[in-house]
Formats: sequence, structure tokens, C-alpha cells
Amino acid sequence: MLDHIGFGVSDIDLSREFFCQALAPLGVSLAMQGPDSVGLGRQGKPSLWLYAHAGVCAPLHIAIAADTHAQVDAFYAAALAAGGKDNGPPGLRPHYHPHYYAAFVIGPDGHNVEAVCHRPQG
Repeated sequence: MLDHIGFGVSDIDLSREFFCQALAPLGVSLAMQGPDSVGLGRQGKPSLWLYAHAGVCAPLHIAIAADTHAQVDAFYAAALAAGGKDNGPPGLRPHYHPHYYAAFVIGPDGHNVEAVCHRPQG
């Protein structure tokens, strides 16, 4: 349904570094950059936009698709190494559905960033 989404961040450089490092295991990288914005995505197509914003933004929950459980695990490790705070380690969340495997990390502005794989382990 969505083509791209964007939200404000208090420190564009810090957020760029956090999201680039945290999302690299999911195949997400810097796709475009302007003076006050950063576009991240796969294969050069920006799907997640970060905008410099002076005000306090309400925390969001964003989930990035992973192809494997190993990618979710790698996201979690990379996001913590980038300064994120644990908000739920990698694991199954069967209350969503039997194969919902996800990890959650709080990013620099308090956003809840999730990596999720909907496929069974294997």
C-alpha cells in the first residue's frame, strides 16, 4: 500500500548513521540525500525519508521487512551497536501469527524500529 514514508528527526546526521547501520543487514542503504533530508531504501529507491525537524516528534513505530530470521538477528545486533536501546529481542511473536519473527529497538528520537520476518525458520 505505501510507496514511502517520512518523519522528522532531531539530529539528521545521528539518525542517518543509526538507520544506515541498523538497516544494513536488511539490505537498506542510503538512496538519496539533501541538505535537510535522507532517503533510505533498497536498490536505490528511497522508501524511508528522514527530515531534519527542530520540534519534538512523537515516537513512531516502523517495521522493516526481513527475508530471514538471521536478518532480524543481524538487524538487532547492528541497531544496538549503533546506539539503539533494546525494546524486544529477536524471537517469535505467535500472538501476531505463528511465523511472526521480529526484534524491536528504540532509535535516537524514541522511534520503535522493528525488523520482521513472516516466514518460517529455514
